[in-house]
Amino acid sequence: MRIASAITLDEEEQDLLNRLARSRSTSVRLAERSRIVLLAAQGKTNEAIAEELAISRQKAGRWRSRYSEYGLAGIEKDAPRPGRNPQIVEQTIEEVITLTTQYQPEEATHWSRRLMAGATGISESSVGRIWKAHGLKPHLVKTFKLSNDKQFVEKLEDVVGLYLSPPENAVVFSCDEKSQMQALDRTQPGLPLKKGRCGTMTHDYKRNGTLTLFAALNTLTGEVLGTCAKRHRHQEWLTFLKMINKQTPADKEIHIICDNYATHKHPKVRSWLRYHKRVHVHFTPTSASWLNMVERFFRELTDKQLRRGVFKSVPELEQTVLQFIDSHNKAPAPFIWTKSASDILEKVTRGREKLNKLQSV
Repeated sequence: MRIASAITLDEEEQDLLNRLARSRSTSVRLAERSRIVLLAAQGKTNEAIAEELAISRQKAGRWRSRYSEYGLAGIEKDAPRPGRNPQIVEQTIEEVITLTTQYQPEEATHWSRRLMAGATGISESSVGRIWKAHGLKPHLVKTFKLSNDKQFVEKLEDVVGLYLSPPENAVVFSCDEKSQMQALDRTQPGLPLKKGRCGTMTHDYKRNGTLTLFAALNTLTGEVLGTCAKRHRHQEWLTFLKMINKQTPADKEIHIICDNYATHKHPKVRSWLRYHKRVHVHFTPTSASWLNMVERFFRELTDKQLRRGVFKSVPELEQTVLQFIDSHNKAPAPFIWTKSASDILEKVTRGREKLNKLQSV
């Protein structure tokens, strides 16, 4: 007959196991094993411990013996489990990573699990596990473009400086147009969402016209000033600037961040700015729309209202857009800019170096 291992704890071990058993940050397994050892130290049998903790007698005996033999280290980690040794050698894993990141399959623009399995002689599931372990997603692609603006650094520091350290007694607006918003009406009503089926929309539509939204995001409060127009010429932009000037308190300076669209630099716009000294315009670098904070608001508008919206007319689209702005302004929350100009410049510099290497090949 096997006799359970006797457990004797000194004061330090007792305190440590008590803390582990009661701690909310300790894993459930370690806390339970600590309680097993504490009860065993009280002289209780495995059967009594199992009954008190609602576990099996074998489990109580296993962790009693592990602590008796190895101490705390014996209950902190599970013992090695039996099983088949990994069949995929390190060389094969490196081959999958190299092919994925540096080569393109002959018959496709990117690797799939099936193509990679055929090229390396392993299963599709193994390819998927390797990609997951190394964070590789060859089925996804993101668009990008590095700015070639000769004044990139100066403009970057100017705009980021307004975000991170805005001038005193001034209001900073991130401004842009969201043009070509389409009033699309589907040819048939979509089927409703139900268990086992997502919502549906017809692939074809009736195009009822387009609309342009002019928006100015207050970078401090998150509030948005917006107006809609049929076109986005310098006339409409100038009207929008006048609206911003009128709705901003007279004792505040106005700083406007916008892109290099020709409309924003029209001679009539420049003439108006010369007579309105409190309005200062800051241009983002070319091909750097990501630097304009209002684009984040445009993304929310697209995701929440436009992408799945059904509009029978342009006025209906305009009403929806303006109602979304009103709803946003009831509880505005600013978008927090966290990256410094030096952090962004460092990342852009690395991107240019890699791009130059690819272009030189």
